[in-house]
Amino acid sequence: MFTAVSVVPEGTGIALFFYAVFFCEVTIMRNRSISAFLVFAIVAAAVGLILTLVRSDPAQKNDAAVSGRTEVSVLVTLKPHNDRTRAIADRLQASDFAIAENKQPQQIVSAVELKDRPVTLAVLIQDDLVSRVNNELESIRELIERLPKGSRVMTAYLTGGTIQVTQEFTSDKAEAARSLRILRSSSAGSPYNPYSEVIEAAEMFDDEQSGRRMILLVSDGLDISRGFRSASPSMSLDLDRAIEKAQQRSIAVYTFYAPSVGLTSFSRMAVNFGQGSLNRIADETGGEAFFSGTDFVTFDPYIREFEDTLDRQWLVTYVSDSRDKGFRRIEVTTDFDLHLHYQAGYWSR
Repeated sequence: MFTAVSVVPEGTGIALFFYAVFFCEVTIMRNRSISAFLVFAIVAAAVGLILTLVRSDPAQKNDAAVSGRTEVSVLVTLKPHNDRTRAIADRLQASDFAIAENKQPQQIVSAVELKDRPVTLAVLIQDDLVSRVNNELESIRELIERLPKGSRVMTAYLTGGTIQVTQEFTSDKAEAARSLRILRSSSAGSPYNPYSEVIEAAEMFDDEQSGRRMILLVSDGLDISRGFRSASPSMSLDLDRAIEKAQQRSIAVYTFYAPSVGLTSFSRMAVNFGQGSLNRIADETGGEAFFSGTDFVTFDPYIREFEDTLDRQWLVTYVSDSRDKGFRRIEVTTDFDLHLHYQAGYWSR
C-alpha cells in the first residue's frame, strides 16, 4: 500500500492567527477609513496562503513521516529450486533483504514472514471456459477451505461483459467455497475481456486489510475487445490498466490457464496471446502463471504449487525517498542465491 503524508509544524497556525489579529488592530488604528471587515478579509486570505505553502514544504517533518515520502509494502515470494536453496529459504531472516527503487537503495522499515498469516484472496473464473473446468471446482473449493485461519475470500465470475460477484469478501471460507457454481461454458458467458473485470475486482480490495493480497484468475487470458490485432500482451490497454491497479494495491495475481469455447479452443495464436497476457500480469504483480501446453489436464499440480508459495512469503515494507513522477521500478534482493517473485514496481502520479 502507498501513503503520502504532508505535515504542518505544531503551533504554526496559532502563531499566524495571533499575528493576523495584531496586524489588523494596528492597521485600523493608523487608518480609520479602512473598515475592520476589509482588513480582516485581506489578512485571512494571506494566512490561508501561508498555511498552504507551509503544508507543501517538503522540508517540514515530524517523527511519523516526511512530506512527499511514500510507504511501500511489497509481497515477496521465495522460489527455491533445489534442496540447498530450500534450506536457505527456511533460514532466511528479515535482515537478509535489501530493496532498491529505480536502482537507488531504500531503507527497509520491516520484513515480516507470512507463513500461516491470513490471506485476502479473490477467486475470479471466466464463465465461457470449456466445461471440463467444472471438474476442477471441487479442488478450488478445497483450496479455499485450506487457507490460513482468518483469511478472507471473495468469489466472482467474469461473464456477459461484467463481473458477477457470487460471494463478497468473507472470513467464512466454507461459505465462499460453496458459492462456486457450474460455468455457463458458452459465448453468452464471455466477458468483455478478462482484464476489465480484474480492474473491478482489484478496486474491491480497497476496504480490505493490507498484507497478503492475491487474485486467483482462472481464464484463457485473451483480450479481443479491441480486435485480434490488439490481443497481444504488449498491446492490450486493459491488461496495462489491470497491472497498474494491482500494483497500486499490492495485489499479486496468480493465473490458471484454461481454453474458452471461443478462439483459444482452436487458434494457436490466440492461445499464445492469452497465455502471454496471463504470464505478464502474473510476472509484473509478483504472482505466477500456471499453464502446460495449449490445454490443461487438471489444476491439481497448479494448486499444490500455489499452496507451497503461501509458506514462503514475506511482506517487506520501506519508505521511498524518490520524488520522481512516473513508474518506480522495484528490485528486491537477498544475500543468497535465491530466486524471488515480487511486483515490478508502481506508478507515482
